[in-house]
Amino acid sequence: MDVYDEIVRLRKLGQKCALATIVQVNGSIPSYESAKMLVREDGSMMGTIGGGCVEAEVWNAAREVIESEKPRHLNFSLGQDAAYDNGLICGGQLNIFVEPVIPQPRVFIFGGGHVSKGISKAANLAGFATIIVDDREAFANRERFPEAEETYAEPYESVFPKLPITSSSYIVIVTRGHRDDMRVLRWAVSTPAKYIAMIGSKRKTIAVVRELEKEGIPRAAFEKIFAPMGLEIGAQSPEEIAISVVAEMIAVRRAPEADWRSLSKSVFAHENLRALLK
Repeated sequence: MDVYDEIVRLRKLGQKCALATIVQVNGSIPSYESAKMLVREDGSMMGTIGGGCVEAEVWNAAREVIESEKPRHLNFSLGQDAAYDNGLICGGQLNIFVEPVIPQPRVFIFGGGHVSKGISKAANLAGFATIIVDDREAFANRERFPEAEETYAEPYESVFPKLPITSSSYIVIVTRGHRDDMRVLRWAVSTPAKYIAMIGSKRKTIAVVRELEKEGIPRAAFEKIFAPMGLEIGAQSPEEIAISVVAEMIAVRRAPEADWRSLSKSVFAHENLRALLK
C-alpha cells in the first residue's frame, strides 16, 4: 500500500491525516524533491522525508495541521554544523509543505420525516455525505432518500455501534418524539462528533438536559450541542428549517470560532445558559 492508497482508506474511515511533501530543494539533502510522509491522527507515520530532526519537526507540525485543518510551509537549512548535529551529512536547503487531508464530512440524521428529507438534500448539495437512521422502514429507505450514502431501518440502540462517528462527524436528531430524541442524544454526547443538533424548543432542550443530568451525565458534555438547532433566520417550513441547520453545519465546518454563533438559536450559545438551566 502506498501513501495515496492509505489516504483513500483513511478518508473512507472518516479519519483525518496530514501529508508532508518536499516541494523545493537546493543543494544536497538526505531525500529528494516530492518525497512524502503521511501522519495519521494517532501519530503513526507512513513514508519518509529523510529522517533525523527535520522529520521529527515535520511530524510535530503535521499534528498541529491535523488539529487546525490549516496547511503550513516549513523551511530548513541544513548547513554544515546543523547537518552534522542532526546526523545528516548534506548541507542543502529544503521547503516542505504540510497539508491537511480531511475526509468528506458525514451527517448522521436520526429520523426520516419531512425536516430530515430537506436536511439530507441540502447537506448533500453542500458537500456532506448523509446517513439516515429511523426505526421505521417506511421512513428510512433508498426511495425516500436517494441521495443518502446509507439508510438504517432498525432500533436506534442496535444502529449506534455500527456508526463510524469521528471528530469530522455531524449528528442531527429529528426523530418523531421527545423520548426517541433523548435516547439518541444520550448516546450522541458520548461520541467525538464535531456537531450535535436536536430539534425542538428551548423548553424541550432544557428539560432533556435536566433529565440526562439526573442520569449522571455532566453538563459539560452538552456544551457542543446545538439545540434548538439551526441559525436564527426565522425558518418555519421544513425546507427553511433544513437550510438553517445546514447553514449552521457549514459555519461549524468552516469557521468554528467565528462570531456566527450570535446567530444560533441554541441555548448553549448564549451567556444566560446557567440561568436557563436553573
